[in-house]
Amino acid sequence: MDSAHKHDHSHDNVDTLKAQAREALTASGEQWTKMREDVFLELARHDGPTSAYQIADDLSAARGKRVAPNSVYRILDLFVANSLAVKIESANAFLANAHPGEEHDCVFLVCDNCGGASHVDSAEVGQSLRNIADSQKFRAERPVLEIRGKCSDCP
Repeated sequence: MDSAHKHDHSHDNVDTLKAQAREALTASGEQWTKMREDVFLELARHDGPTSAYQIADDLSAARGKRVAPNSVYRILDLFVANSLAVKIESANAFLANAHPGEEHDCVFLVCDNCGGASHVDSAEVGQSLRNIADSQKFRAERPVLEIRGKCSDCP
């Protein structure tokens, strides 16, 4: 039986999440800068997937000066590479990883109606995807599986 479990992306304790993210990023040899912290906190503030443009707009409003979306994208890419965030490829949107620094293969469940997303960790599905890639002599680095449909909150 698969050991799948669903992750809730509402982050009740953002301070703890921020501390875990900072620790994971610095452990990987990267710096935890004020801008990276601001981007992470803005990402963690959202319960659902959010875009780099939304984060840039929100930070621009909070700071009273423009924050470039390209800068936010670079930081988000760094976060994904270090497992501080996950990316929903089809929506070009990001979620803060509920367990910063921990790599896991997941299945995204994306609602086409409300835009909400959740993910289910599934080692079995992840290993199956890696096996498929291996059979084609392809090295999978970050398997991403997205299932589009409607969530239980949408009619």
